[in-house]
Amino acid sequence: MSAKEENLGTVTVASDVLVQIVRLTALATPGVARLVPRFQASMRRLFGGKTAEGIDIEIEDHSVAIDMYIVAEPDAQMLTLGQTLQREISRAVQDVVGMPVKQVNVHIEDVADRVPPESTLE
Repeated sequence: MSAKEENLGTVTVASDVLVQIVRLTALATPGVARLVPRFQASMRRLFGGKTAEGIDIEIEDHSVAIDMYIVAEPDAQMLTLGQTLQREISRAVQDVVGMPVKQVNVHIEDVADRVPPESTLE
């Protein structure tokens, strides 16, 4: 085999794949109750970013910038949770897709109720 690389074509990863990786990684992280939808999502779509429930992704210069909006579990240490999410999401995107991650911004929007609301049966 020669030292020269073969050009076999291109590999394209859809932005939906990035969103799914971020979503699954976030929801698998202890302390995350759920993701939170954002109203700015429709505006971001107008300007070229990819948005899903609780996740905004922008790709610029072949690197990824991620904003995510979560509800934390009541017993979670907020700073530790945010740092863990930054580390795990960055690792997941780099390992699975091979793209560098510019930033992961974690927005903890609320804390989940300790006791689920009672449903009223009538």
